[in-house]
Amino acid sequence: MEFSTSLPIDAALPALQDALRDKTAAVLVAPPGAGKTTRVPLALLDAPWVGSGKIIVLEPRRIAARAAAERMAKTLGEKVGDTVGLRVRFSSQVSKRTRIEIVTEGVFTRMILDDPSLDGVAAVLFDEFHERSLDADMALALTLDAQSGLREDLRILVMSATLDGARVAKLLGDGAPVVESEGRAFPVETRHLGRDQRAPIERQMTDAILRALDNEPGSVLAFLPGAGEIRRTETFLRERLSDPSISVVPLYGALDRDVQDAAIQPLPKGTRKVVLATSIAETSITIDGVRIVIDCGLARVPRYEPDVGVTRLETVRVSRAAADQRRGRAGRTEPGICYRLWDEPQTASLAAFAEPEIRSADLTSFVLDLAQWGVTEPTQLRFLDPPPAPALKEAQNLLRTLGALDAGNRITDEGRALQKLPLPPRLARMIVDAAREGAGTRAADIAAIVSERGLGGDSVDLVARLDGLRRDRSKRGDDARRMAKRWAEMAGASRDTDQETSAGEILSLAYPERIAKNRGNTGAFLLANGRGAQLDPTSPLARESYLTVAELTGSAAQSRIVLAAPITLAEIETRFGDRIEKRNEITFDPNTKSLRGRVQRRLGAIALSDATQKVTPNDETVRVLTDGIVALGLSQLPWSEALTQWRDRVMFLRTAEGDEWPDLSDAALAASAHEWLAPVLADKTALSQLGADDLSEALHQRLDWSLRRKLDTDAPTHFEAPTESRFRIDYANPAGPSVAVRVPELYGLTQHPSVAGGRVPIVLELLSPAHRPVQVTRDLPGFWRGSYAAVRTEMRGRYPRHPWPEDPTSAPPTRRAKPRGT
Repeated sequence: MEFSTSLPIDAALPALQDALRDKTAAVLVAPPGAGKTTRVPLALLDAPWVGSGKIIVLEPRRIAARAAAERMAKTLGEKVGDTVGLRVRFSSQVSKRTRIEIVTEGVFTRMILDDPSLDGVAAVLFDEFHERSLDADMALALTLDAQSGLREDLRILVMSATLDGARVAKLLGDGAPVVESEGRAFPVETRHLGRDQRAPIERQMTDAILRALDNEPGSVLAFLPGAGEIRRTETFLRERLSDPSISVVPLYGALDRDVQDAAIQPLPKGTRKVVLATSIAETSITIDGVRIVIDCGLARVPRYEPDVGVTRLETVRVSRAAADQRRGRAGRTEPGICYRLWDEPQTASLAAFAEPEIRSADLTSFVLDLAQWGVTEPTQLRFLDPPPAPALKEAQNLLRTLGALDAGNRITDEGRALQKLPLPPRLARMIVDAAREGAGTRAADIAAIVSERGLGGDSVDLVARLDGLRRDRSKRGDDARRMAKRWAEMAGASRDTDQETSAGEILSLAYPERIAKNRGNTGAFLLANGRGAQLDPTSPLARESYLTVAELTGSAAQSRIVLAAPITLAEIETRFGDRIEKRNEITFDPNTKSLRGRVQRRLGAIALSDATQKVTPNDETVRVLTDGIVALGLSQLPWSEALTQWRDRVMFLRTAEGDEWPDLSDAALAASAHEWLAPVLADKTALSQLGADDLSEALHQRLDWSLRRKLDTDAPTHFEAPTESRFRIDYANPAGPSVAVRVPELYGLTQHPSVAGGRVPIVLELLSPAHRPVQVTRDLPGFWRGSYAAVRTEMRGRYPRHPWPEDPTSAPPTRRAKPRGT
């Protein structure tokens, strides 16, 4: 085929044609702007091996597929639907004359699953494969399998701007050649503006755009993470832009086709535009007139959490490859300039490539498609990167729960019914189940809104979005309604007969674990899967008691509800009665130091009802009461003075004689509380019901009969003075077992008292007749011989009516003073 204009890719076409003549697979690496997307399919169309067959070209996004189809058709002087056709979600433009079909990756997966031999297809071209979407990986694996088992003549070409060509060629096998095009990009100057992390990205982007417009000619392509940032930046720009020759246009996937086309199409002479785009504009499409790129360095990507079954949107730094792709947009048609909102050294810390979606995506549809293909394990097919085992296992478990897979992970009849619908299995299950109840059409509309970002508006309230979809008279709205109607018909629904089922109840058929309960009036909700999520407190939904959540964004710690619908408690109980668990919960109230009984009805992590009930002692109450008392601290137990001393005596002997004595420290008693304390709590529900005698009985059981006898002999409770007075021995004194006694009561005692079989002397705290400290001694005979004389002199002056003999060892002990007059 002859072309009227030349493109950089033209120089590589002969080598590519030779490669596909001799081999059934090849890799083409060409830089952005080389023209591979629109030139290669046309250049291959007349190849002998194509014959009367079709060439299928896969594109990662609808906007890219539409732009490529229109550009190729224009090259041929035709309309889309003639030689060059288009198949995307919601619509298609093909005819009997169509030889080249531009299709999105997800649509192609449906095509090959319906027709594994790809009858009438000569080649499948994978464009922009470096984006590594899950659909692209799946499509390539299925195509390779079809080629090896059914269609040895089928050609496969993988095309990319930034790709490890050798690695992909190895995956393709059979010595697949790698053809490279040098391209012809114009030079692009890069300037780093830095970024203030404290300021909103929209403000900094606005400043950078206005600066670029003042200093540089040409139109601007500005990359932002998502639609919210684009809308806010657009507002700021319109407030500050006064030049009528400069238009501001958004570009992201949820926009209507007309709005997207306005961003791509050339402007009249003498005018400029600022295109505010997501990563949708990184590859595949050319925006005429752009020579200035401003890159915030961020992108919004889906992240799947298999433990809770939630896919949330996360804002991440772009890869170096993506940053280079964005930068290259400024040099497509002339020398350009790229402003980056980060410091130059930070570029080196960017990941080389974006993470393949297969590593972080929900694999439920992936696994169901594999099962439809007849594969129960992904290792049976060729993938550039294998899917992670946890997400794979989670997907298989969910599909078995949905009835789509059997125990051997083989597809069931129910699974085939779900797989026919071009939707995630959860949404397909929702439509099929709702159709059986007469609500299939409404369920299909809900599925369209959940799966198609921005459809029906941007309200968080799904009901408002449904109203918006019904009122939407745009082509996108018409296409969505027609597609939803087809889904409902595929599920067996004709028209809805049930007008009572709410949107929240229908949505819960897909996401029962995302039923959420209001935690108060602050917009905080708890999901049945245990995850917390926040809703704008000013939203009317923030006042609803229960919601079914369709979409979350933000980090796992700070998830934000993006789309939800109200559901009533009655609907939850009717729909999920078999899943609602009744729990008799016993808790310990530290304020009253008693057990509290509650009857809870729970759906997963959320309590649907909570009522008090009388606590009846049983094994569970013993455990909870024991743990509660331990948590309060053992000092809260009813210790008597005698029991406290008993414990101190045991601990003294453990120190003095060894481990034959049990450890009665707080830590040891707490650790073994279920052994010694629990038995005496068997008939109790509060700490106040535990008496000192109960506690004493429980602790005394820690000693066997022989140790009890030894305790009384080796650690007696009292010391008996020569006056026959009994003094309680303090075994808790850090200095050792001690007794406080007045000096006159010890007269005549010539041996120092001791415990532990005479091994440990009692610490004698000697007192005056007025019970004031005189001296401390561990050697009473030594005291008599030594310092007693000085004590005697002092005491005689202070207490003259008390006897102070010169020889205390031979004097009679006394408790009394001398009679008056003696």
